[in-house]
Amino acid sequence: MTALASRPWLAHYPEGVPAQVEIPAEPHGRALVDAARRWPERVALDFFGATLTYAELADRVSRAAGAFYGLGVRGGDRVALVLPNCTSHAVAFHALQRLGAVVVECNPTYTASELAHQLRDSGATVALVWDKAVPAALAARENLGSEVRVLALDMTRDLPLKLRLALRLPVAKARDLRTAMQGPVPAGVPRWHELVARADALDPSVPEPEADDVALIQYTGGTTGTPKGAVLTHRNLVANGIQGQAWAQFREGEETVYGALPFFHAFGLTFCLTLAVRIGATVVAFPKFDAASTVEAHARRPATFIPGVAPMFDRIVTAAETAGVDLHGIRLSFAGAMPIPAETAARWEAATGGLLIEGYGLTETSPVALGNPCSADRRPGALGLPFPSTDIRVIDPDHPDELQDAEPDADGTVRGELLIHGPQVFQGYWNRPEETAEQLLEGGWLRTGDIVRVGTDGVAVLVDRIKEMIVSGGFKIYPSQVEEHLRAMPGVRDVAVVGLPGKGADERVAAAIVLEDDDDSRPLVDLAGLRAWGEQKLTRYALPRVLGVVAELPRSQLGKVLRRTVREDLLGREDLEQLAQ
Repeated sequence: MTALASRPWLAHYPEGVPAQVEIPAEPHGRALVDAARRWPERVALDFFGATLTYAELADRVSRAAGAFYGLGVRGGDRVALVLPNCTSHAVAFHALQRLGAVVVECNPTYTASELAHQLRDSGATVALVWDKAVPAALAARENLGSEVRVLALDMTRDLPLKLRLALRLPVAKARDLRTAMQGPVPAGVPRWHELVARADALDPSVPEPEADDVALIQYTGGTTGTPKGAVLTHRNLVANGIQGQAWAQFREGEETVYGALPFFHAFGLTFCLTLAVRIGATVVAFPKFDAASTVEAHARRPATFIPGVAPMFDRIVTAAETAGVDLHGIRLSFAGAMPIPAETAARWEAATGGLLIEGYGLTETSPVALGNPCSADRRPGALGLPFPSTDIRVIDPDHPDELQDAEPDADGTVRGELLIHGPQVFQGYWNRPEETAEQLLEGGWLRTGDIVRVGTDGVAVLVDRIKEMIVSGGFKIYPSQVEEHLRAMPGVRDVAVVGLPGKGADERVAAAIVLEDDDDSRPLVDLAGLRAWGEQKLTRYALPRVLGVVAELPRSQLGKVLRRTVREDLLGREDLEQLAQ
């Protein structure tokens, strides 16, 4: 028996959280039908104060599904959504789910070439596009030479009437908001709101999709190369919603969820578009994260649950302190994408009186697979315990093909690559059978590419990503461990550690640092000083040999440092401070 075969984590589940959950064989869209029946008058969506009840949302979704059907969209067809968070994004997503079409979520800030890749790769035939992204979508279509039908969506049509009228005022604030939300659309591009207004509700005889039909192609971040489309079925989406509901023990028909994470990302999509409907929550949608807007909304419609990433929580507390807004009432918050510093967790919990729970997942797990207990037993900085109906293994990363379980240390801790098995695990990568075979192993085990250590209590802690590991002198160096120590050095505000080419197959440890704000008291930070600081806790082979000062670290929209971009930037610079090889 392996060290984890006995599922030691089950003994540490909070009271009321089941070891297994039942996943009904139904399409995801069934949850909206149920919500409209159970909570018809409850507000489902709030966008700057413009609201839709669940009954109204169901009606709007049916008309939107009718509009797509009238355009020729049928089950299995891929439709790209190139939209910020807004009411129409949620409506279109649910409408396509009802039709059995496959949603392809795209970042609305993508360039024409980035969009062209996803449109080509997915085979999308229709793209519903935010006004400001229409030029990029049209350019992508031209580059492809395809027949993708581009539909334009004016996000301001989702605003309350009072705010829409205010946008016409000849004042700077209104002008700035118009510029941020609208853009010119060439003649001949169909307008989404007009199409929906003319459409009939979808004929009920149009068949629903099956549970194992593809619901979503969600592209991974592409931090290690060209983005790949993760294929998720209706069963995957239903499973992760039920798992999340069981883990957090949400109160059905009572929660208010803040949708500041982008819906086009798996984290925001699950908590704000799929799980929220399942529990009858009110979703307050924001087109982008802005701490001041979040605090203003809390004063108007208080949140009870906020999913986010570490920097968001600090910024919300700061904005609330500035505005004099009380954040109490936010009962629960989930943090993902990066570790939560203990100081951030303590500050948030003091300000809200609720819990900040760290979790872990991948696009390939719909996305959540592990989480800290929603109780006083949570551990900031840890990934947590496997979700209900989820199993994990830890294998020897040096021999992944043999699937050999890692041997426990003397204290029972297991360290190696994390594998995940559960009903939320994806079906593979769209049209990439070889890469699917590398990632999805026999028996449905998913290779995560993450190195973890798991204690005898089943709690997993992230060490680093295999593909970001640096090898120098035959030694393995985990960047996050080096960063954690260097970040504490006086004068250093932030740091990213990457490997640069060295002699032969060796790599040189390189640090890109962001300095604290300029002032006379800031200590000098140079390579010698950085190495001296590092020697306090780091082995000699892990000390940086290359130093580059940067204004900011490149991050994804969820706040993850893009180490691949850092590496490319450092390779292109001639002003680096470095030791001779």
